[in-house]
Amino acid sequence: MDDILLKPIGIVHSDTDDALKKMPLGGEKAIIEVFPDYHEALQGIEENSHIWVLAWFHKAERDILKIVPKKVNPDFPEYGVFALRAFNRPNPIGMCLAALERVEGNLLHVSGLDAIGGTPVLDIKPYFEKDIVFSPKTSYIKGKDRAMRYEFIFEQAMVHHGEDCRDLYLASRMAAIAEDELGKLNDEALTVAVKGSSCLADCIQGITKARLANPARFTYENSEGPGETQWGKNNMAITLKAKRKFSREEVKELSDKQLFTISK
Repeated sequence: MDDILLKPIGIVHSDTDDALKKMPLGGEKAIIEVFPDYHEALQGIEENSHIWVLAWFHKAERDILKIVPKKVNPDFPEYGVFALRAFNRPNPIGMCLAALERVEGNLLHVSGLDAIGGTPVLDIKPYFEKDIVFSPKTSYIKGKDRAMRYEFIFEQAMVHHGEDCRDLYLASRMAAIAEDELGKLNDEALTVAVKGSSCLADCIQGITKARLANPARFTYENSEGPGETQWGKNNMAITLKAKRKFSREEVKELSDKQLFTISK
């Protein structure tokens, strides 16, 4: 097989210089500088809200084939690097879906990028509607603690719902409790029923990826009440009912028992 020659088309500018120790799981804000030879290739890119960024993780170790996902949970067993989005891998090509916040000439201001400063960029592609898989089957690598699990759940809800509202936080709190009890929420065996606002229902659906059919895992009843969810999986069940309509700050700060009536 002939050698493959890759020529960087740009470079990442970021204050983060250590992917393993300092890079947050959800990535961060950065600037992608596209080199002069490739400026014309940016025409029309501002029409997109998100872009796929393919980068060369130049500081990666290339002789590693298996790794423990320590940033998520150091107690998990090893996985092959092809089964993870691991930084270290034989050909350290990074792929990240980043939000394109604005374009200034040859500079792309993005958020959610998990490449450190100085990373060579190999290619940029727009995100298309057909890229989505609404209810995929994936490995379940459970976060090491509730705080990390909540952060991941909240991010999913925010990406799906797109509005920083009170019920975004309420849905995330409910889902974190349900995950503690029932495990993976994007599971064909899990069902969820929502009674409350359309925002609450939308966030819960974004978190669980539960469909109305094929298989039917999600039901919703619009209500002016404070919010209620019923979760079931493999003969286990939990019901979470908000005790009243709390403010956003209360939802963020109060304990589970202060927020919810919990029935199993």
